[in-house]
Amino acid sequence: MKRKLCTAIAIMFVAAIAFSCAPAPEPPPAPPTPTPQATSKIAFMSDRDGNWEIYLMNADGSDQTRLTSDPAFDGVPAWSPDGNKIAFHSNRDGNYEIYVMNADGSDKTRLTSDPYSNTYAAWSPSGNKIAFNSNRDGIWEIYVMNADGKRQTRLTINSDDDGVPTWSPDSTRIAFRSNRDGKREIYVINADGSEQIRLTNNLADDDAPDWSPDGTKIAFRSNRDGNNEIYVMNADGSDQTRLTNNPADDYAPDWSPDGTKIVFHSNRGGVNEIYVMNADGSDQTRLTSDPAANSFPAWSPK
Repeated sequence: MKRKLCTAIAIMFVAAIAFSCAPAPEPPPAPPTPTPQATSKIAFMSDRDGNWEIYLMNADGSDQTRLTSDPAFDGVPAWSPDGNKIAFHSNRDGNYEIYVMNADGSDKTRLTSDPYSNTYAAWSPSGNKIAFNSNRDGIWEIYVMNADGKRQTRLTINSDDDGVPTWSPDSTRIAFRSNRDGKREIYVINADGSEQIRLTNNLADDDAPDWSPDGTKIAFRSNRDGNNEIYVMNADGSDQTRLTNNPADDYAPDWSPDGTKIVFHSNRGGVNEIYVMNADGSDQTRLTSDPAANSFPAWSPK
């Protein structure tokens, strides 16, 4: 009897040791971290409701929501670097001025007040400045102001049009288009207006530059091959490469926050719609599908 009891105890002891030495069950895998594309938004302008208004959608084209509602023109949205605000231009007060609103469309505030036109706002990545176009001095030039509209300062001074500014990621330089040499080309200047350098040089029009998030590339629109296509180049103007290739017009490129994709508008379907592609031009996908026009997309920073 004692022998059987000892044997049973020994078996239980060995089993306990075996159980304690068994590997613990692995915890369930953590949910995947959402990519910037999965969590970010795209603002754009559309005339689907009878006049041009600002809309917002998810980066995959879903949940398209109207942000502005005014009988005047509201268009060309530009995000603040924290993703909380959107600048745009509107003629709701009689002429084109720069406005800003919360990202949900609330609290619309006018930043410029001038008898001439002020358009194409571009928020600096530092968040404290907004560059824009204005013809207040008789010709279109690049201006900059504080994010609250104060201290409006002219950066370019020449006898031809300058416009469509975009900031470098470190907020030290601004790329823009100018026809100062007889045709539209892409230029870059320091944020104080000094050291103006031409990046493109061809017989066609180059326009609508947009700086990549890592600062190494600039996307732009060009008709050098017969119609408007999206191109990309190094930030010094080298290695200019065409990304889109179709008989329609592709325009207004804007980089995703991680630099892997570019959103743009195209009339390849008969009317302007928003498309997205990889940064190398592959996998071009339509995001909007509407009988009206959808254009000038702007990808939120997060």
